[in-house]
Amino acid sequence: MRRGLWERISRLVRAQDLAWLVLFAALAAVSPTLSKIEVALLSCLALIQVLEPRVGYFETRRGQVVSILLKLGLAYLLMGFSFGVQSSYYLILMMPVVSAATTFGALGAALTTLAACASYLSFLAFVDWERQYVDYRELGLRVLFLAMLGFLTHMLGEANRAQARRYQTVAEQLSEANRNLRQAEAAVRRSERLAALGQLTAGLAHELRNPLGTMKASAEVLQMKVTAENDVARELAGFIGAEVDRVNSLITRFLDFARPLKLERRETELTEVVDRAVARLENHRPLFDVAVYKNYSPDIKPFPLDAELMTIVMYNLLENAAQASPSGGAITVKTRPVEGGVEVAVIDRGAGIAEKDRESIFNPFFTTKPTGIGLGLAIVAKIVHEHRGRLAVESEAGQGSVFRVLLPAGGRTRAMREEPPFAPPAG
Repeated sequence: MRRGLWERISRLVRAQDLAWLVLFAALAAVSPTLSKIEVALLSCLALIQVLEPRVGYFETRRGQVVSILLKLGLAYLLMGFSFGVQSSYYLILMMPVVSAATTFGALGAALTTLAACASYLSFLAFVDWERQYVDYRELGLRVLFLAMLGFLTHMLGEANRAQARRYQTVAEQLSEANRNLRQAEAAVRRSERLAALGQLTAGLAHELRNPLGTMKASAEVLQMKVTAENDVARELAGFIGAEVDRVNSLITRFLDFARPLKLERRETELTEVVDRAVARLENHRPLFDVAVYKNYSPDIKPFPLDAELMTIVMYNLLENAAQASPSGGAITVKTRPVEGGVEVAVIDRGAGIAEKDRESIFNPFFTTKPTGIGLGLAIVAKIVHEHRGRLAVESEAGQGSVFRVLLPAGGRTRAMREEPPFAPPAG
């Protein structure tokens, strides 16, 4: 109970607050000309010093200027009510000078120091020269000491700010290194899991193909042996053959994903690759009722790539866009040169991708389609990664999607040298 009470008190009253109050009380106690006005002015200065770190307004640039002007004004009044130019309180001008030197740059510190010196020297206008003696050397020393104090404090403040910037830079570098390390660790763990999954898939696919071959051959023999009058048996044999072909196609996709890729790069026109993928999609016109619009840049020259694999990439992206588009919808394929490479964008105005699914769409076996197996985009990601390229997706649910494929053409772009937004599938 006592400990909790003490913690609440320590949060409300800090040690430096007590130190300021004690120092200003001591100033009032030793003042040779203590008056009610001096006590009020000293109290106001103490209040500003205590409230300055607590009030959020004083942390802003305008609040800092207001704080320094208040200190200058109170210090001026305090000297004015205690013998002006000969006031023992002239050193109180250190408060705004030090505050400005530690808060602002060289210009702010210089202006505040000049203002403090000018306010002190302005009391010469109120000197009774017949009755009052002014020691100009002492006056000059006081002004010079004030200027030296402002300069030294500014140098210390600059050193502290430079050190803070270095610490901030180091902290940002460490944060970035930690983030990259976590990403690398996650990618390694994911690659290990996918490698094991790929090996299992390849082994299982090979084992399945043997009985599937037997089933296919048996169905063909059955179709030949069954009499023409037995329509049911012939139809069932046809179903068996069609389903075997479908399962074989799935196994082929599994093997395409699992096996390591060997690129056969040749100088190729990118537009020819995209055209082949578009033609393949248009051959499935009854299945995909969409229009494909081409927007090719004439500035892209032939560059080395595996045309067959890149056709698979383009077709998969086009098929994905067609499946997401409504009947009679439109897809746009756009190419353009980028720094050191080329970009192909496949744009649709279909259903889009939910935000929660965007990070997972390139993962194998992840799909939001009822009949999908989730390997199309995973294979796309693998092929693009093997080309040392990069995939990016922009999508909004209900508004459509844009898949961008960035490929190096004679060198990797700065964007391609960055970490891809997904870990490439293992294989």
